[in-house]
Amino acid sequence: MTDELKRLLWGPHPRPRRGPKPALSLDGIARAGVAIADAEGLPALSMQRVAEHLGKTKMSLYRYVPGRAELVALMVEAAIGAPPEPDAGVWRARLTNWSHALSAVFAHHPWLLDVTVGPRLMGPNELAWMERALAALEGLGLTGGERMDAVVLLTGHVRGIALQSRAAGAGGAEAQLVAALGEVMREHGDGYPSLLAAMASSAEPLAQDQALAFGLERILDGLEVLIARRAGGSPAGS
Repeated sequence: MTDELKRLLWGPHPRPRRGPKPALSLDGIARAGVAIADAEGLPALSMQRVAEHLGKTKMSLYRYVPGRAELVALMVEAAIGAPPEPDAGVWRARLTNWSHALSAVFAHHPWLLDVTVGPRLMGPNELAWMERALAALEGLGLTGGERMDAVVLLTGHVRGIALQSRAAGAGGAEAQLVAALGEVMREHGDGYPSLLAAMASSAEPLAQDQALAFGLERILDGLEVLIARRAGGSPAGS
């Protein structure tokens, strides 16, 4: 973490001096980078490409952003945006809405999956997503560590489904897997009876949203059991 990156993400940002309005802004630069990454993928991103997109010179960008790494950090903030507003529902409904909203962000900006991993400085928007999920679990008898782990588990499930979807493209991961295994199972299915039975009993492959919802419900079921155990009762449902 550098002081410059911290300043870019968290401020303070210098107030514009008197005179002509600045030609560029951090938000405008970040959104130009997002547009390029959305359309062409992260490998296409460069300071030069962003400058061309904005109709400026590359050197003019360096007055605002020192390099590509800082640019990507700003892009994450712009792309992920603010988390969904909390509703009045119980914790399960709130975390379900949160997870589906995060899934939609990854679907709209698949390159986020590559740059939101590992130790790094997060910005206000990204931390607000974590804050929103943790707040849904407050007052339920879970420790701080357990609430953090629950959010990590939910995020990991959403990311896993998003990664599968990105790799599969428009065809869908489940459909492509079944298609790839179909001929092999017709010839060698006797050696894999459980797999053969599971494939045969599925009328149609799960769509991405169905796979997301199935795993999400199982995670929340487990949390509900733990919450009920801490309360000394049985799961209360959603």
